[in-house]
Amino acid sequence: MAATSAMEGIPATALRSVLHRVGQAVERSGRSPDQVKVVAVSKTKPVSVLREVYDAGHRCFGENYVQELIDKAPQLPEDIEWHFIGNLQSNKVKVLLNGVPNLYMVESVDDQKIANHLDRAVGNLGRTPLKVLVQVNTSGETSKFGVEPSECVDLAKHVCQNCPNLEFCGLMTIGMLDYTSTPENFKTLANCRSEVCRTLGLKEEQCELSMGMSSDFELAIEMGSSIVRIGSTIFGAREYPKKQSN
Repeated sequence: MAATSAMEGIPATALRSVLHRVGQAVERSGRSPDQVKVVAVSKTKPVSVLREVYDAGHRCFGENYVQELIDKAPQLPEDIEWHFIGNLQSNKVKVLLNGVPNLYMVESVDDQKIANHLDRAVGNLGRTPLKVLVQVNTSGETSKFGVEPSECVDLAKHVCQNCPNLEFCGLMTIGMLDYTSTPENFKTLANCRSEVCRTLGLKEEQCELSMGMSSDFELAIEMGSSIVRIGSTIFGAREYPKKQSN
């Protein structure tokens, strides 16, 4: 075992540490480990680094950009469960679905238009229904995507009643970057879930909460999150291309 650990790369070691911390937070929340999923968010990282995390046994990955996901997915094993977690434009829907046959979930459905586009595209492909989450803007920031909390029930109902090729699975939020209102954001999303479940006749365990990232995933889990999206804590700081000087 010691020899294996010595051979592990930094991302694999970091993943192991994250999963341990997740396990502790899950225990504090009174749930079992299989009730919380870790999405390893690999934005800007090369396929070789993702492969290290895959080889360490992880199968759930997330990307923010369509082009990056359709570039990476064909280079990695088909048993990966891909989550798209960025803002999705209507003109990118077909490209995404065609380019990533093993796309598992779109976490960022934020209006009826994108839900309808996804529904039609999935139907045309004849693939199994696509799992989706409704993105809620819990912080009220104009720079954030997502429906207002007061509108999440209507969008969830639209997906359930009018999009037969989509499977409504729950709600997602992106908190404030400075984390000043993180607990309030998490409480807001949990309250939204209660409203959605009451309206649609769902049990709360049937409605996922995707909230919590590298800096606050433990708190998110303790407050009910069932999906956490962890990037830099596993992969290190993002690596954006340097601008060329003239």
